[in-house]
Amino acid sequence: MHKVAIVGRPNVGKSSLFNRLVGRREAVVADFPGVTRDAKEGLMLYHNHRITLVDTGGLWSGDEWEQAIREKAEWAMEGAQAVIFVLDPREGLSAADYEVAEWLRKLGKPVIVVANKIDSPKHEVYLAELWGLGFGDPIAISAEHARGLDDLMERVMSHLPEDDEDVPEIAPIRISLIGRPNVGKSSLLNAITQSERAIVADKPGTTRDSLDVEWNYGGQRFVLVDTAGIRKKPDTAIEEYAIQRSQAAIERSDLIWLVVNATEIGDHELKLANLAYDSGKPVIVVVNKWDLVPDEDLKRTEKDLNQKLHHISYAPRVYTSAINDYGIHDMLAEAMKLHAKWQSRIPTSELNRWLEIWQMRQAMPNFHGKPLKMYFMTQVETAPPTFAIFCNRSDFVTRAYEGFLQNRIREDLGLAGIPVRLKWKEKGPYKRGKKGEAAEA
Repeated sequence: MHKVAIVGRPNVGKSSLFNRLVGRREAVVADFPGVTRDAKEGLMLYHNHRITLVDTGGLWSGDEWEQAIREKAEWAMEGAQAVIFVLDPREGLSAADYEVAEWLRKLGKPVIVVANKIDSPKHEVYLAELWGLGFGDPIAISAEHARGLDDLMERVMSHLPEDDEDVPEIAPIRISLIGRPNVGKSSLLNAITQSERAIVADKPGTTRDSLDVEWNYGGQRFVLVDTAGIRKKPDTAIEEYAIQRSQAAIERSDLIWLVVNATEIGDHELKLANLAYDSGKPVIVVVNKWDLVPDEDLKRTEKDLNQKLHHISYAPRVYTSAINDYGIHDMLAEAMKLHAKWQSRIPTSELNRWLEIWQMRQAMPNFHGKPLKMYFMTQVETAPPTFAIFCNRSDFVTRAYEGFLQNRIREDLGLAGIPVRLKWKEKGPYKRGKKGEAAEA
């Protein structure tokens, strides 16, 4: 698989170009600089080439993130076979553009100069100045209007060898790390990958966009998604949009790591637990910074966790410390187990044997002398496991009884730690008619 990096100073349209080439809105885009900080990867297929495209933060930004962004860009250059150097020629070359050009010359990578925001041929007069950078003929494009992208990719392809590698048919396990700001999500990602992939700082809100990282563990491929911290009330529009991107990342994931700070557990964790539960994805509660909890406070901390996260009490927990790598391997091992369960299917004959047992274990709900009757059960979906139960009256099913059945399914059918869904279907002589009244068959 090949690797191509996109670089340039802030606000020249790198993320817009990245989104165009990968074919979806993977990176946050805004009209002001400094939105992208980490190096964000995306996969694109082009003419039998499987290309990892890397979007980087704005270089020579002159702000507090300048050094960290440059370090991530240098990481992106490792193994890159071509570099797309994006400029906005309508603004003219700036000192930052020349700094980036000099930096690229020292790296010795093939560089393709791209003049972005050239929306029509009449704007191509701005390209003359770009020749002076010494990287050859610039390519005029408009990422916003998808203009000139074929010319760009032809130039990129000229630097890539032929690729006869088959694209893997088995998708990796995709895991999103979610949590409030500054709980250590990026630190955990770095600890897992044994790298400095994500920018880490004590300041909340460091991560502005979801960051995808491919990783292999025990022969299993993963895509780990570091998301922006989810606040109760976002401070800025870009922060609110980043939260929306985090929620979208959850929907695309196979599994969720809900990261909580062991020393700071509040009501916000309940909201995040509900968000994870509603997604229908398996959830692992990652209790980070466990090494900071004094021995005398361990029981009290676990009690607080039980109270705040009672809605997903079925979810397994892993106690970690990103600083000393404690519990890191447990996160991946538990994820592999839950993912297998999430996709499992239970034979109908086994379900109905257990259905009879469960009805004998727990008294059925009874309304005005009419008991709930369950006739038949079958699994209708996987991921998450979803079961249809045929009964006489679905409105007789109480929340407590449904919870009892969900717990029994998890414990008796080997689905511990997995969210399960129940669908109630009416049949028989007492099922309701169209107006909700009992109807004769």
